[in-house]
Amino acid sequence: MIKFTKMHGLGNDYVYIDCTKSKQKIDNASSLAQFVSDRHLGVGSDGLILIKDSEIADFKMQMFNYDGSEAEMCGNGIRCVRKICL
Repeated sequence: MIKFTKMHGLGNDYVYIDCTKSKQKIDNASSLAQFVSDRHLGVGSDGLILIKDSEIADFKMQMFNYDGSEAEMCGNGIRCVRKICL
């Protein structure tokens, strides 16, 4: 079972998974993003955001779009990461 949080920021909704401190290990995040983003068969979202440990900051965010492609940044998504992590 995968524990997740679903949040929205300014009209975009994402599924967030906390992968810090080895809480959960996600293999094949691209396929998982496609599965959870399906609004008919999955949770339904605009994408998947993994919150990970970082060597240079408190956290690192890895974001996948609904089609499984990895994005470099998501302003609406990072707003919610801040809320989850604080």
